[in-house]
Amino acid sequence: MKPYSESCDQNRDPILSVIQPLFAELTRVLEIGSGTGQHAVYFAAAMPHLTWHTSDCLEYHDGIRLWLEEAALPNVRSPLQLDVARSVWPSLDVEAVFSANTAHIMHWPGVEAMFAGVGGLLPAGGLFALYGPFNYQGRFTSDSNARFDGWLKQRDPAMGVRDFEALDRLANAAGMALMQDFEMPANNRILCWRRQ
Repeated sequence: MKPYSESCDQNRDPILSVIQPLFAELTRVLEIGSGTGQHAVYFAAAMPHLTWHTSDCLEYHDGIRLWLEEAALPNVRSPLQLDVARSVWPSLDVEAVFSANTAHIMHWPGVEAMFAGVGGLLPAGGLFALYGPFNYQGRFTSDSNARFDGWLKQRDPAMGVRDFEALDRLANAAGMALMQDFEMPANNRILCWRRQ
């Protein structure tokens, strides 16, 4: 039985509308936190010029493989084992990294490790596109994001909606500069940094 996330179906078209132009000239992308695998097969099918590398913690690999096997796309790669805070990062030749709904689930040291790892992986000009809800100047952008943050913190006090400014500092420290901040439906954003 394939794992399924309703939110992946809801957000995939708005995300695609942003990343398709961003990745139009690229050939290789790493997805951090591929989760169910739904995004990987949807985006890879829509962008056949891209080789899409999936990755996640080992416990998610069986589910990702079920989606990949069913889709049978030539341009999606089997999941790499990547726990951003614990793993040695794979030595991949990629021009972009994409991650959706991960920063608020990771503990803060994991978020720091993700940005440092992405900065070390990307070549000059490489892109890091991060999708999710974000705060600005310590404030929630909507009541629903505030409720979501409360729900996350009930599950694990170390989770929570992250501040854009804190993430931007991590990006800068890893050699990346903000290229664009895209407004998305349901009070989400895509933050895109470029490796300097």
